[in-house]
Amino acid sequence: MPSPRLLRTSVQAALTAVVFYYTFVFINQGTIWLFDRGIALELGLVFGYLLVIFWSNQRIAAFFEAHPLSRLVGWQRALLEGLTVFTANFVVSLLTIFLPYWLIIRGLRLQVNIEPARVRMGFVVSNIICLFFYYFVERERSRARLRQELLRAAQLQKENFRAQLELLKSQVDPHFLFNSLNVLNSLIAKDPQLAHQFLDQLATVYRLTLDHSAQPVVSLQAEMQLVEAYLFLMQTRLGANLQFEIELKPEALPKGLPPAALQMLVENAIKHNGSTRQKPLQVRIFTEDEAVVVENNRQPRSSPVASTKLGLNNICSRYRYLGAPAVRIAETPTTFRVALPLLPPDRYEDADN
Repeated sequence: MPSPRLLRTSVQAALTAVVFYYTFVFINQGTIWLFDRGIALELGLVFGYLLVIFWSNQRIAAFFEAHPLSRLVGWQRALLEGLTVFTANFVVSLLTIFLPYWLIIRGLRLQVNIEPARVRMGFVVSNIICLFFYYFVERERSRARLRQELLRAAQLQKENFRAQLELLKSQVDPHFLFNSLNVLNSLIAKDPQLAHQFLDQLATVYRLTLDHSAQPVVSLQAEMQLVEAYLFLMQTRLGANLQFEIELKPEALPKGLPPAALQMLVENAIKHNGSTRQKPLQVRIFTEDEAVVVENNRQPRSSPVASTKLGLNNICSRYRYLGAPAVRIAETPTTFRVALPLLPPDRYEDADN
């Protein structure tokens, strides 16, 4: 089944062929009420020519959009684009109009003289049409697409900054700092070695949060460094009240996801669920169907923490701006589960590079 873009291009080519052809018929004949086998043949050739020209214009615009040629100034780039369009039109005109027209006349043994003046006029007009559609249609469409991409990138950056700000706020939160420093203080006397590890992991959480803040996507491996440092702090504080299990396929580690997305899900699980030695909070992190999943058992706190859903909404927004598959959320009376799609490695630059 033809793609919507091909159908749209075909309709545009057909309408443009009819309008331009009968415009010249009117200029030469003074009427548009003409149609015969010869006109049908010429209309078919013009339609084929325009269809190929529209397609080649799209490819040329896409090439110059993907290869900015920064060494060229504005007029040099415009001249090079114009020459490329001119050359493409010359080749397309020969292959879709003049050569088929000549072969059809020869094949049907028609005694028709193709006047040189008409050939020259057709070539000049076809170049004008081609350049017009390139500069005023295809290039404007490319610029609009580029503006949309820039807007999408700005929105993604805004959501990333918002996520990093929320993460930093939660970690500079007096309760988090008080609890962390209180644990550290008790460890210094009881277990200096563990106190040193705790302080090192606390510093790692802040360092990685800042290191990843400017990146739209990081590798799962880099994100897990942040998650494991955060889990070390939480399990040191909560002890057996918190249990976690990590099962990640090695081939998934180079793939990407928005920074701090996984850490935010783990933090939400701890924040919104109670835990005791008899009923520990169980957090699982595993890969499944090209996604990394965070799943926890639901144990609502006796004093529920108000949920603003900002964290989940932020993660969903960042995936949407990346043009990635949607985040999948599944909730039952006993479990809460969020699946974050993993992005191919070529979609990002790793934070470690």
